Amino acid sequence: MIEAHNITKRYGDLTAIERVTFTVAKGEVLAFLGPNGAGKTTTMRILTCFMPATEGTARVAGFDCFEQPVEVKRRIGYLPETPPVYQELTVAEYLTFVGRIKGLGAADLRRGLDRVVERLSLGDVRHRLIANLSRGYRQRVGLAQALLHDPPVLILDEPTVGLDPKQIIEIRELIKSLAGSHTVILSTHILPEATAVCQRVVIINRGRIVAEDTPERLSARLRRSEKISLIVKQPPADLAARLRALPGILNVFEATDSGALLLECALGRDLRDEVARYVVTNGWGLLELKTVSMTLEDVFLHLTQHEEGLAGGSQTQAAVQIEEPRNL
Repeated sequence: MIEAHNITKRYGDLTAIERVTFTVAKGEVLAFLGPNGAGKTTTMRILTCFMPATEGTARVAGFDCFEQPVEVKRRIGYLPETPPVYQELTVAEYLTFVGRIKGLGAADLRRGLDRVVERLSLGDVRHRLIANLSRGYRQRVGLAQALLHDPPVLILDEPTVGLDPKQIIEIRELIKSLAGSHTVILSTHILPEATAVCQRVVIINRGRIVAEDTPERLSARLRRSEKISLIVKQPPADLAARLRALPGILNVFEATDSGALLLECALGRDLRDEVARYVVTNGWGLLELKTVSMTLEDVFLHLTQHEEGLAGGSQTQAAVQIEEPRNL
């Protein structure tokens, strides 16, 4: 549904993005992750035909973003980082205006307006001036205009900026509900957002893609060992040394101030049963025993921080081969 192949954007001597390549399948929700200034918005603007790429090609729903921009725009809903709202209009007036620009007939416009007002909980402010709305409501109005014509492709640039926690949960649930019937690119630097709603992530840093996969697979590619968190009620003074002597335990660290220990185990070994039996047999009191996985935040920091120090070569390949930090 979306194809970007070696797209590059230069502003004079400044290269905003370089040779960015990725695809998004029909019905997929993709997170486009990166720190501020990484090139996320530039990529979104190229895909939405807001500006052309200097090099490379981009296609949406089979149409070329440079040669067929009108066809592309008919098939996308776009929420830029700053919602494109007219503050002198009411919510209903603005959405009606947008619907007419998008070519909706009277009946389709009425149905679309009612649908997005209900889905985004805008009923109470439907007839209020946008200038008098909070930032969170303005963000929701911006998302409503992207959804108004029920496009097959949605490109959302930081869609939950300015929303309160309840509204963030509602928008995330809405995006998840769109999976399957819509293709969605969610550009964000809020990592829990990507974990909550997306099936796959693309991580971009300094204008280049450094990784692309599911969060689980990215974690597996970076992981060099298995980790277990252990809390014991009555630990002996030499508990860490005793645990290190168990077969398969590589090292033991104090993980938190709460008294938890982090056990680093050989990759592919699940030693929870052995550890639990050892603690219970010695009568120390087993309070907690659980596996510890790399979070998307761990993966993101691991890749972007290391990539900044790379010079040449394949950044993605190099980024996934470095040693895992010991505090994960």
